[in-house]
Amino acid sequence: MGHLRPRTPSSPRTLLRDLPANIDPCSASSMGNLIKVLTRDIDNNGGNFFLDFENAQPSLSETALWEEVNGVLLEARVVLQQLQEYRGAGDEIRQAIQSPSVQGVQEKAWSAVVPLVGKLKTFYVFSQKLEGSLRLLLGVLTSSGSSPTQQLEQKQALARQFAHILHFTLRFDELKMTNPAIQNDFSYYRRTISRMRINNLAVNNELANRMSLFYASATPMLKTLSDATSKFVSDNPEEPIENTTDCLSTMASVCKVMLETPEYRTRFASEETMKGCIRVLKDQPPSSVEGLLNALRE
Repeated sequence: MGHLRPRTPSSPRTLLRDLPANIDPCSASSMGNLIKVLTRDIDNNGGNFFLDFENAQPSLSETALWEEVNGVLLEARVVLQQLQEYRGAGDEIRQAIQSPSVQGVQEKAWSAVVPLVGKLKTFYVFSQKLEGSLRLLLGVLTSSGSSPTQQLEQKQALARQFAHILHFTLRFDELKMTNPAIQNDFSYYRRTISRMRINNLAVNNELANRMSLFYASATPMLKTLSDATSKFVSDNPEEPIENTTDCLSTMASVCKVMLETPEYRTRFASEETMKGCIRVLKDQPPSSVEGLLNALRE
């Protein structure tokens, strides 16, 4: 089985960025028992590579790592739920700004913001856990000895967890981008602790500065994983960079295969999913995808 090569040279950051937010690489509705994958791009063996994202189980040698990452993925569900329920303290902050000399109003706003910033701290700390899990998986899925394609085929349970991490990342960032209350609450919190010089806080000024860098990004989780992937490559110079980019490009290429294959294309649950795949295809050489894009537009 040959090497999977990206169609154009891509950095780990670009490959992670290009995965569409509307694709869940692990869901039955989008993937089913995916795939006789990427046969036109991987090799000419006619479909020997089958990624079973639904039923893959870890081997004995993979179990310890799988269980460690699974614990993080279980926590990821809680994080997404909390982020979906995040409503912010916009009203309290607005009243505090309008009535700066009314102590009761100021206290009410502070009392509303503090627990919310506690949640934002939880999300930030979790991003570091997710980064650690990603690096562990990359270490296994990109190690030398087999081609990246063979690594994914032979370690499908870990590849599935890798896909879960990517899906969580895109979903988290989607929710964050559509919730301006996060930035508003955190900005008010930072202004308040700077003005009042409050001590003994769960989120002190030093931690708040680090969190500010995290939340300043439109896609904080994706940036975290992109930076972690780049650092993984630089920290492991003995491993060819293609091992990492090939691993990532497989996930992106899945979108292309689903569009090219009628059997999989009919499983799309929504028009938005189709649009997400088209965004990936637009970054490919025009000669290779123009016919498919035209067919999808009709």
